[in-house]
Amino acid sequence: MFVGALKEYILQNWILLLILGAFIVILFITTFSNRRSVVLLLSLVASIFILSIVVFAEFNLDYVAHNAMARMILMAIRYSATPLIVALVILLILKRYRIYVFLPAIALVIIDVVSIFTGIVSWVDDAGNVIHGPIHFMPYLIAGLYMAFLIFLLIRRSNKRAIEIVPIVFLAVALSSGLIFPFIFGAAYARIFCSIIAVSLFIYYLFTILQRAKKDSLTGLLNRQAFYGETRRDNKDITAIVSVDMNGLKAINDGRGHSAGDEALSAIGLCISQSCRTKQSAYRMGGDEFIIVCRKTPKAEVLTLVERIQKHIDETEYSCSIGYSCLEDGPAGFKELLKESDRKMYAKKAEHYKADNNPEE
Repeated sequence: MFVGALKEYILQNWILLLILGAFIVILFITTFSNRRSVVLLLSLVASIFILSIVVFAEFNLDYVAHNAMARMILMAIRYSATPLIVALVILLILKRYRIYVFLPAIALVIIDVVSIFTGIVSWVDDAGNVIHGPIHFMPYLIAGLYMAFLIFLLIRRSNKRAIEIVPIVFLAVALSSGLIFPFIFGAAYARIFCSIIAVSLFIYYLFTILQRAKKDSLTGLLNRQAFYGETRRDNKDITAIVSVDMNGLKAINDGRGHSAGDEALSAIGLCISQSCRTKQSAYRMGGDEFIIVCRKTPKAEVLTLVERIQKHIDETEYSCSIGYSCLEDGPAGFKELLKESDRKMYAKKAEHYKADNNPEE
């Protein structure tokens, strides 16, 4: 009996097992992930694998089919799993442990456990039919909120470029199918849900690896190589440049250590990323130097961008000098835009150090 069930599980989930295996292999042969990320990703793979076993047992084992209590226990696990899986993905993005991420998922686990005995989410009658309870929508609602929050975080931390937005849209479509398709295809969709989650996350992870070659690992912004490659290849649409240089980084490194300096640069990078909109690409050129390239962006929008950057930076303990230049003001071409933007930025920097009576770094 066990051997027959094992063969049937492998047959139904062979694609899923291959994807999870490939996920593990790529995870260990790439050098981008730190120890924490590796642990979370392995936990994610293990969660999907365990969920696939639960789904198989619920729909394929005769014992479960004829035992209402066993069926309801497995249903409770299945309903609770999706928010927990998405919460693990969110933790990967946040980079720091945040207990609040799991609170809605934990609340759903409690509701699902209570439902085993009360049927408030769903219950199984003597004929094996699933009956919806008064709050049967709750697992889908909480899962939907998690998915929406995940997509919001991904978009917020992206550079708003097609190379990043396309995989985010792909992930959003794949995850949202888990909320819509159960109402269209019923229980049949649950049998392939694990494979859909695994494929979605695996493909997104591959996109992430490809993108990191063009990204600065500390700030998440595009790196110097990406700047030269993209502006050399296509600079006809560039209408403005914004130059940002952090003030006082050397003092932070000397007084509080380089880890504090890295934290400062990461905070500035996040301020810049949050400020950029469509057709505004942010790059870390090295050290404390940042550049935003604006394509087909009028001067009014550039000024608004500068205001947004300054507003976000003012909310931190750090400060920056910002310069900008626009084609509307006269510079003829990309190189002139860059020179004028840097000139204004260094002028602001000189004013800053003069006002603070500190030597310019």
